[in-house]
Amino acid sequence: MIPLHELLFFVLAALVLVISPGPNMIYLISKSITQGKKSGLVSLAGVVCGFMFHIIMVSFGLTAVLLAVPVAYTVLKTLGTVYLLYLAYQAIKPKSKNIFEVDKNSPHDGNKKLFSVGFLTSALNPKVAVFYLSFFPQFIKPEYGSVLTQSFELGIVQVLVSFSVNFIIVLTAARVAAFFSDNPFWVKIQKWFMAGVLTYLAVKMALSKAR
Repeated sequence: MIPLHELLFFVLAALVLVISPGPNMIYLISKSITQGKKSGLVSLAGVVCGFMFHIIMVSFGLTAVLLAVPVAYTVLKTLGTVYLLYLAYQAIKPKSKNIFEVDKNSPHDGNKKLFSVGFLTSALNPKVAVFYLSFFPQFIKPEYGSVLTQSFELGIVQVLVSFSVNFIIVLTAARVAAFFSDNPFWVKIQKWFMAGVLTYLAVKMALSKAR
């Protein structure tokens, strides 16, 4: 089992992943605002299933790679650090779009399509794959037991964090969109706060060492 203090840091990393703008969040917000909460929840179910797909693929892959190629830890750590810094830049780059600005004239989709698109948006999202591949090795240690078990443990924690946050987003998307529309100053605060947290995680990852 992974120690609690390391799990808590992983929760922070998972939280930053889910609240940083990306295809999953944009899709959920769009469907929640244009088609209502029910459509947003159906879409969320698809997104969560996409996460499970990543977890299964990455868990078995990491088990094989980390046990066979120790240098893979350094490669994945570097990849994760660079990606976090890239996300930080994306959060504050000039003319970055407010994710709550959606096209309210977009066509309405049925539940089957909502679920399918949600699944594909998550399963084909490189952001999720990079997170798993770069973050999991930072917390998986042979002395904690089975590498595969630890990988699934981290995956379950990430899914729970992601579902909880996205569930709240789906339920409050319309009200949050109205708030940011009326208070553009807070959009800038949100972007700089996000960039700061991402940069902190990138530095902490870069300084971490394999045990």
